[in-house]
Amino acid sequence: MQDSVFSLLPPLVAIIIAIWRKNALFALLCGVMLCYLMAENGNPLDGIIATTFGIAGVFSSIGNVYIVSFSLLIGALVTLMNQSGAVNGFINHLASLNLVKNSRQASILPTVIGTSIFTDTNLSMFTAGMASQKLFDHHGLSRARLAYLVDSTCAPISILFLVNGWGAYVLGLLDGYSFDDPVGILIGTIGYNFYAIIAVALAYYTAFSGRVFGPLKHAESVVKEKQKNTVEHVAPAHLMWLPMLTLLMGTFVLLWYTGDGDIRRGSGAFSVFWSVVTALVFLVLLIMSRKLMSFTTIFKTIITGIKYMSPAVAILVLSFAFGDAIKALGTGMYVSQLINLEVPLFLMAPILFIAAAIMAFATGTSWGTFAILIPIAVPIAQQSGLPIEFLVAAVLGGGIFGDHASPISDTTVVASIASGCDHFEHVKTQLPYALVGGILTLIIYVIIGLNF
Repeated sequence: MQDSVFSLLPPLVAIIIAIWRKNALFALLCGVMLCYLMAENGNPLDGIIATTFGIAGVFSSIGNVYIVSFSLLIGALVTLMNQSGAVNGFINHLASLNLVKNSRQASILPTVIGTSIFTDTNLSMFTAGMASQKLFDHHGLSRARLAYLVDSTCAPISILFLVNGWGAYVLGLLDGYSFDDPVGILIGTIGYNFYAIIAVALAYYTAFSGRVFGPLKHAESVVKEKQKNTVEHVAPAHLMWLPMLTLLMGTFVLLWYTGDGDIRRGSGAFSVFWSVVTALVFLVLLIMSRKLMSFTTIFKTIITGIKYMSPAVAILVLSFAFGDAIKALGTGMYVSQLINLEVPLFLMAPILFIAAAIMAFATGTSWGTFAILIPIAVPIAQQSGLPIEFLVAAVLGGGIFGDHASPISDTTVVASIASGCDHFEHVKTQLPYALVGGILTLIIYVIIGLNF
């Protein structure tokens, strides 16, 4: 069944289940089990045993352990910032600067915040949204516009400036191919990720010009009763930005160190893990020095943050296991040979973009989409001669497009909550912008493909 048409079954089953059940975790688990069942010639017991060892084998890679640990700790860092009052302090500090005096400046504020905090999408959205709600109300701007600006900067910028969980995750998917320069490939995707670039550009154009189109033009400036924030106390703003700066600078320094002076050759998994550990320890010391929380409360908050990230990390682990399993079946190699025979080169990136968009739209998450399609995109690039960065970027951009268009996407839901906007109104008003970005991206991919 290896390197044959049957090797297509696991990803197809995973996609069908993801669309049917709208559950990426269950879909990936079924995909992994089917892979090993096929590898064991249909023997159920051997298939279950092989599946167990396959999932456990994810942790045999120190790089995977670093990435899983980073993902859990980033949840702890964000939760601790929020519960300590650091996020509220940062928001109040922005308000005290009195930089916003008109509607244009009010629109620019969440756009700039959304493109500045790219280490965690949820933190970026909540900070940008909560810092701007009152300003948008004061200047008569709809909450739907705020939700659009927040959603169209935070997620795209996180997939462009990959010093975050997404970057570590994609790097983990690439590490399995023994590339000489996986970080360089990751950096190379930035220039080809046209959907994310266009989404950010459209958001800035909207903020600066004040012009909107589609349903957003008629969105009502309805202010719903603000949900009570569970954190009432306010801590100094530096309790947020100092650990964030530590995380960012630490990552670059460790990439430079492990790469012997070349950040592209550095160990991304090692760098992001020790950077988030340093940032978390730094934040704990800052909180304790100001006696904002007891050590017991800090510990409980860290555990809460880790628990919050557990579902995402479960998807992460199964994503790695699924990627390893379909690589062993030779799915990517078979698809690459099939496409090379029947699909023109210039259509490969558009096809991968559309496939990623459909999967992310149906499941509401990009992570499972990346796990299924990146192990297919890489062999296609290797067989066809197209740049690996080009096809991987098409998958990444398609996943973000699907997230933007999907009403069940976690980023779409968070953007609605952070902006105090009705969720359906946010989805309806953002969709035309996502479609414009998606269509332009497909056109650009075709043009570039014709020149290879």
